[in-house]
Amino acid sequence: MFRQNFMLLYVDSPAASQTFYGSLLGREPVESSPTFALFALDSGLMLGLWSRHTVEPAASAAGGGGEVAFTVENEADVDATYREWKGRGLSILQEPTTMDFGRTFVALDLDGHRLRVFSPEQE
Repeated sequence: MFRQNFMLLYVDSPAASQTFYGSLLGREPVESSPTFALFALDSGLMLGLWSRHTVEPAASAAGGGGEVAFTVENEADVDATYREWKGRGLSILQEPTTMDFGRTFVALDLDGHRLRVFSPEQE
């Protein structure tokens, strides 16, 4: 039986990405080495940051081909998170907007991975 509880992102510098995600998530990694860092998220998901230079087999894809999504409670939380992340200097790919699924914005991490924050549309 499979458990879907790990997401791995290939990064240029695990140390820099560890600092970035540690600050963004407000937590320390549960595992850290020169080539890898692992964060345990409240949802049970484990977020791994693996050096694109040492992963085997070698990774050919760069950031931006997928998204890490973060759900927040309401539209005001989307806008507050946007202001916080923009204030931290994150690159913003999409300003806060309302789409068919709810309010959202998209930022980028150090490697160009898309980070979507959204509040599902309330029925």
